[in-house]
Amino acid sequence: MLKGGVAIEQLNIVGKRSGEGFVAHKAMLVKALMMGLSARVILMDITVGRRGFVNYLKALWGSNIIKVIPANGSASEAQATDKRLKVICGANISYLADGDWIKEATAKGKGGTPFTLCEVRVSPSNTITPNLGAIELAEALARVLPFTAKGDDRPVLVCVKFEAKDGKLYLVSADGFRLAVVSLDYADGEGQALINRDNLIGVSNALRKAKRVRISFEDNALIVDTELVRYKWTSLNGNYPDWRQLIPTDCNCLAHFDTVEAIKAVNSLKALADTKGYSIDLTIGNGKLVMANPDDRGQADIVADTDGEGFVRLDGTNLAQALKACGGMVDFKLSSPLAPTLFTTDGYQLVVMPMITDRARDYVAKQAEAQKAEAPAEQAKTPTEAVAEHAQPTKAKRNRVKVKTA
Repeated sequence: MLKGGVAIEQLNIVGKRSGEGFVAHKAMLVKALMMGLSARVILMDITVGRRGFVNYLKALWGSNIIKVIPANGSASEAQATDKRLKVICGANISYLADGDWIKEATAKGKGGTPFTLCEVRVSPSNTITPNLGAIELAEALARVLPFTAKGDDRPVLVCVKFEAKDGKLYLVSADGFRLAVVSLDYADGEGQALINRDNLIGVSNALRKAKRVRISFEDNALIVDTELVRYKWTSLNGNYPDWRQLIPTDCNCLAHFDTVEAIKAVNSLKALADTKGYSIDLTIGNGKLVMANPDDRGQADIVADTDGEGFVRLDGTNLAQALKACGGMVDFKLSSPLAPTLFTTDGYQLVVMPMITDRARDYVAKQAEAQKAEAPAEQAKTPTEAVAEHAQPTKAKRNRVKVKTA
C-alpha cells in the first residue's frame, strides 16, 4: 500500500482486536517483524524503529501473550499527554512513544533511520493460497539480483522484470554484459512488472523463513504475500529489452561440468593476476574444460563432458559470478569466440558476453575464409568485414548485450 507516496509493507498478525488495540502471540509478532524489510514500524497511531522494537519484544518476560492498547490517560499525566501505547505482557507494563528507536538524520541528511515503513495489522486468521514455493522464489531472486545494472543511466536495467506468461513466471535481469533468466511454473494468469532491485534486496532471506507464498499482479504493481507479510511494489514505467531475442539458440560446442571445481580454478587463477580486473581463457575439447590466464601464468583442467571444440575469453569477475549463480552441474555453450556464451541449469539461463581478443578475431577471419571458398565470390565477405560485423568492443574490450531501452 501507499501512504504519503511511500510504499508500506503490511505485517499480518493473527490475533484478536481489543478495543482500539490488539492481543497477539509475542513470538508471532517478533517473527513477522524479523521478516519485514522496512526500518520503521507503524503500530496503530505511532511509528517506532523496527530493530529496537524487535529487541524490546524479545526482552519482555512473564508471558508469550502481549496486549497493545492506546495509553488513553492510564499512565502518568506526562505520559498521557503524548501519543503513546501501553504494552502489557504478564505482570510487565510499559509505554511506547512515537519515535522510539528512531534516529533522525543530521542537518546534512546523513545517517538516521531510513524512511521505509511497514504496518502491523491484526486479524483473527490469515490464510493464503500459495502458487509458488517460498524457497523456490527465494533462490530465483538470488540468481537474478546480482546481474542488474548498478548505475542509474538505464533505469529499467536497475530492475528485475517479473513476467507471467504461458504457465510460467519469468524473473529477468540484465546489466549490459550479462542477462539472467529464471523460469518457474505459474498457473495464475498473466502479468508483468519492473521492480527496482533495491526493493528486492533482503526479500530472499525473508522468503526462506516463510511457509507459504503467493505472487499476483494488480493495478501496475507486484504483490508477494506470505502468511505474515505482504510486500507490494509499484512497477516502473519503461520498456524492457526483448530478452528472448538475446538468448543464443545455436552452439558449436558444449561442456557439462561441476561449478564447484570450476570456482576453485577461477580463484587460483585470480591469485596470479597482476591487477584487480582479470580475464580467463576457456578452451573446450577432449573431455575437459581448460581455464588459463591470458599471460600463461597458470592453467587448470576441469573434467567435463564435451561436444565439439571451442575457445572464448571471459571477464574473470563475470565468470566467477556466473558459476556461483548456477551452482552444481552446468551446461556451458558457445558458438564462436565473439558470440554470447550461455550457462544453463534447471530452468536458469545466464548469458555472458565474451571479451574481444586477437585470437577471437583470427577465428572469425578463418571462418570467413572458409565460407568464401564455398560461396560465390560476389556474395562472400572479406575476413576484415566479418570481424567488423561481429566485434563491437567497448572501452573495456568486452562485448555488451545489445539492448535498447526507453
